[in-house]
Amino acid sequence: MNTSSVHTSGKAIRNIYSITPFTLLDYPGYPACIIWFAGCNMRCSYCYNPDIVLGKGRLTYAGALDFLRSRRGLLEGVVLSGGECLLHTSVLEFASRVKDLGFLIKVDTNGSRPDVLKALVEESLADYVSLDFKALPDREIAVTGGEYFEDFSKCLNLLLDGSVTFEVRTTVHSGLLQSHDLLRMSFFLAQKGYSGVYYLQKFQRNVLTLGEPGPDREGIDLAALEASPLSIQIRG
Repeated sequence: MNTSSVHTSGKAIRNIYSITPFTLLDYPGYPACIIWFAGCNMRCSYCYNPDIVLGKGRLTYAGALDFLRSRRGLLEGVVLSGGECLLHTSVLEFASRVKDLGFLIKVDTNGSRPDVLKALVEESLADYVSLDFKALPDREIAVTGGEYFEDFSKCLNLLLDGSVTFEVRTTVHSGLLQSHDLLRMSFFLAQKGYSGVYYLQKFQRNVLTLGEPGPDREGIDLAALEASPLSIQIRG
């Protein structure tokens, strides 16, 4: 399919905010690029991508596909991130074109769009998924500004029942989630049947954030997490 035909109502789709042309960190084991999708339905105060969350798309899918054509043989993977890439149902058609070019696809998602994730998985358009676990229900509004736990659970169940490689990760700001919250979250995952590594990502200090999360005084108390039934790894 010609990339110029990736349109909606006759207008070229501009859901992409920007492209990071190369990364060795964001797709485990593969040189990749990151496609940053504009917009997000969550309002996590610690988010370090406020321009992407609140901004508008600037690049067309056709332009992004042209970029990927120029990187065949140099890159192996494409990371669909944001913002929240699955807010845009047209991401399905875009992902299909990316696969046609021979790339592996990693999806970074906040777990709020199980219907779109299901379609990606069923159509074999996702090779790896990073699923954000924001919080349990008693803390999710404080963390995300809304109620998304039911949708997150659907995404988790979908991935547990499928064959796509995936990971679960949580960004930690001690003013929002403390060690006992993280321990409860790890037990929830284990009870659901997740047996992979539970990745904890440190809140990024000294960067512009979407809101004002307050001081991160405690950090991550590793000793308090030793009771976790899962293997926990810390990412910077």
